[in-house]
Amino acid sequence: MTDTLARIVGPVALANAAATVYTVPAATTVTLRSIHVTNETGVQHTFRLSVGADGAGKRLFFDVPVSPVDPGFDWTGSVVMAAGEVLQAYAEVASALTLIVSAVVTA
Repeated sequence: MTDTLARIVGPVALANAAATVYTVPAATTVTLRSIHVTNETGVQHTFRLSVGADGAGKRLFFDVPVSPVDPGFDWTGSVVMAAGEVLQAYAEVASALTLIVSAVVTA
């Protein structure tokens, strides 16, 4: 097995409905390592991020505010995703927030 650090999402503008931004390929494990969300507007907006279809019990982040005066939202850590799992994202206003996700991909 080979581990590769990669940007797996983005930069991508988030939609205002939950949408799949990444699907783990077959025979692959992904460990989320960093998430960055930038506000592209002049007012605060919120986002959600889920492993699996968006819903209670699946969210990594729920209605997190991102201010336009801050450098954005940054998270580092370790969340493992298995083959076939999806990462879904949502912003309260379409195209207001931009998402970038980096991970260690093991195939």
